[in-house]
Amino acid sequence: MTEDTFLHPFHGIRDGQVLITPEQGSRFAKEVAGDFNPIHDPDSRRFCVPGDLLFALVLARYGVSARMRCRFVGMVGASVPLNFPEAPGSQFAITDFRGKSYLEVERDGVVVTDPYTIEALTRSYVAFSGQNFPHVLVPLMEQHQVMVNPARPLVIYESMSLEIQIPVGVLTETVQPQLNAATMKVDGKRGDVRLDYALTVDGDPFAIGSKNLVLSGLRTYDAQTMHGLVREYAGWKAAYEAT
Repeated sequence: MTEDTFLHPFHGIRDGQVLITPEQGSRFAKEVAGDFNPIHDPDSRRFCVPGDLLFALVLARYGVSARMRCRFVGMVGASVPLNFPEAPGSQFAITDFRGKSYLEVERDGVVVTDPYTIEALTRSYVAFSGQNFPHVLVPLMEQHQVMVNPARPLVIYESMSLEIQIPVGVLTETVQPQLNAATMKVDGKRGDVRLDYALTVDGDPFAIGSKNLVLSGLRTYDAQTMHGLVREYAGWKAAYEAT
């Protein structure tokens, strides 16, 4: 992982392992992803490193493969030393010192290694994540008449995929994310959400993918309560941006 990557402020290296403090993870979520999920607050008892940060670090170290699939199999807590394999093949995992996996990666095809292109792709993809709540998830919950627990809103990543559609050189244009479809399946207190997206330049998609999320602790939808949660979320964002 090069030291000049834009991700440098959001992680550290010690004895060859990657360390992400709660403050670093929280800053990435809020400043890069626009994600104000309280699970990423540094003082949260349930703090976990944003999945987007782990994915971004994978891209920074190994490049963007033509086809990538990632599965999040564990939640990374505060300052957990992570092992990024030195010379991974087409399948590899990000693990801790005990060998516990947190992110499993499959990849194949041509690899893009230009740092400017990787940063443009990463910022676009992460910005897409920041739009999930409330813009995408709240309409889905209303449609299915369910909602997360407002006292403990838990939304976690399960998996994601990315596929380059056309050859990519060095990207100098602005990359924009575009939501193509959003669906949700409800099973008791669990909701499985699939978001299909494209990353575009001047309106033309050069990459497509999907993201799968899990909503836990679902209950019957209440419009007033949900509106209150949306206002509270907006308040968290406004308060942070005012500091």
